[in-house]
Amino acid sequence: MTGQRALVTGAAGFIGSHLVERLVRQGTQVRAFVRYNSAHRAGNLDLLPEDVRAEVERYDGDLRDADAVREAARGVDEIYHLGAVITIPYSYKHPREVVAVNVSGTLNVLCAARDLGTPKVMITSTSEVYGTAQQEPIDERHPLNPQSPYAASKVAQDALALSFHAAYGLPVRIVRPFNTYGPRQSARAVIPAIISQALTRDEVRLGALHPTRDLTYVSDTVRGFLLAMEHDEAVGRAINLGTGQSITIGELAERAIRLTGRDVPIVADAQRVRPETSEVLRLRSDNRLARALIGWTPQVSLDEGLRLTIEWVRAHLDRFDPDRYAI
Repeated sequence: MTGQRALVTGAAGFIGSHLVERLVRQGTQVRAFVRYNSAHRAGNLDLLPEDVRAEVERYDGDLRDADAVREAARGVDEIYHLGAVITIPYSYKHPREVVAVNVSGTLNVLCAARDLGTPKVMITSTSEVYGTAQQEPIDERHPLNPQSPYAASKVAQDALALSFHAAYGLPVRIVRPFNTYGPRQSARAVIPAIISQALTRDEVRLGALHPTRDLTYVSDTVRGFLLAMEHDEAVGRAINLGTGQSITIGELAERAIRLTGRDVPIVADAQRVRPETSEVLRLRSDNRLARALIGWTPQVSLDEGLRLTIEWVRAHLDRFDPDRYAI
């Protein structure tokens, strides 16, 4: 892929920073779309090795600004759209902002790609669009049942993307990662929340322990993005990226705590529980379509991924304050 030019929205985020690093290392010229801030911080991009950062072209803007998105997309061969407000509890409090960024922002990306004739576009969805599994494993034909404003915004985003493929022939792919984890993820997410507390506290406080999740290590998710972009068979389709295995949050916490080498209890924290009808109780992917269409299979086991994440969190404990993410 040497010589390709790619725009990555959400580049400063957890998965986005890993995607940027992978693209740079394989020879792609990367333009990173970063939401402007007066401190000129670039989130997780600031954590990339210096040789990688030197190769990244930064573009500051806001996804809600159609002109900014169009300028950022000008001249690129492919767009990886990861930019979004992703926090479910935040979406309960500020649904208008979440819809404005996730839906209108995606519309701006799609319009820019259509008008500029961008050859390849990838939209990042989420397993949350399925809600609690009506049958498992969840394949791409599973009914969409959003149980939070965040999930609803992603359903709308996906529908827009598919409509642009049908109406304008836009070469768009939709990838639906199940729960991705790994280095650089904030304590907002469950695995870093468990690990950071286990390493620094006398107890680990969590919300509901009985929901099940399908956990995919970040390098596997990124590889799925690249394969989806590479294969034309993915155009006009939504594709699940998950391991096909699930674990309860309680069992996950016990395993992660054990791998830290500490022995601390797990305590239920009512402040971290979603509203009852908004809690997604079961998520386990059917990844057969990803295997068949783009040749993707997960390669990192849960224990290996947890060890790598523990190693990173342990080395960056100054970045973690689990109390900031009580909701």
